[in-house]
Amino acid sequence: MRRILATIFGVSLSLTVSPAHAAELKPQTAEAFARYIRSAEERMNRELRGGGTFLWVDRQPEAERQKLYAQLRQGQILAERGDEPVEVPGGLAHDWVALCFIPGATLEQALAVLQDYDSHQNIYKPDVQRSKLLSRQGDDFQYYMQLYQKKIVSAVLNAQFEAHYARLGAARAYSLARSTRIAEVENPGEPGERERPVGNDRGFLWRLNSYWRFAESDGGVYVQLESIALSRSVPAIFAWLVNPLLRSIPRDHLAHLLNSTRSAVSDRRLQHAALR
Repeated sequence: MRRILATIFGVSLSLTVSPAHAAELKPQTAEAFARYIRSAEERMNRELRGGGTFLWVDRQPEAERQKLYAQLRQGQILAERGDEPVEVPGGLAHDWVALCFIPGATLEQALAVLQDYDSHQNIYKPDVQRSKLLSRQGDDFQYYMQLYQKKIVSAVLNAQFEAHYARLGAARAYSLARSTRIAEVENPGEPGERERPVGNDRGFLWRLNSYWRFAESDGGVYVQLESIALSRSVPAIFAWLVNPLLRSIPRDHLAHLLNSTRSAVSDRRLQHAALR
């Protein structure tokens, strides 16, 4: 039985990893994901306008909501969704949202960390190996990141994003960041390093949108991140094996991002306090 499982696992990895089985981002896949994003952003806009469901825990019944807020103030990171990736023609949409609390922090301190794109390579390592602010015009940013993913196999991706920030009164803010280009890097760190053709690679990550919300309350800042990504589809025969990985990767990734954000905000707050 162990040998059979090892054989199946090897075959599934070969389908995902081997250059001979490279995936192509088809127009219908990109269009279906764009429709998914439009629907998701319409829902987000309703939440932002409504005021009562700014954070996802606010949609819960009162008793459950109070319990979740208590867990957040105790340092837990909460995540929801992602039981199964959403199938689109030729691909999978991964939609997760996670939330943390940063005690003692202010809204301005949290925003300063997120907008310091040159420092993201230090704040979010090893997930972000390089980062650079390309341009800024007011609340609009363009930036570059080299992303690193590892879950049994590894992938390095050069990605560019556009981000917009907005305030909702004195205690709330939000941002959205959409990928404009993602290219997988072949032979990273070696003399033969090069980019694979955009949309014609192993299909680990074709699109990535990140939606942040910040709410200053209860003596700190609640930080929420919703991540919506597009990857290649998985052959049905291997879905039972691969889907658990697809569920665990986003949860682990978001937990790491929020933990790193909390640490960076807390560290800067302490540094500024020491200089006073």
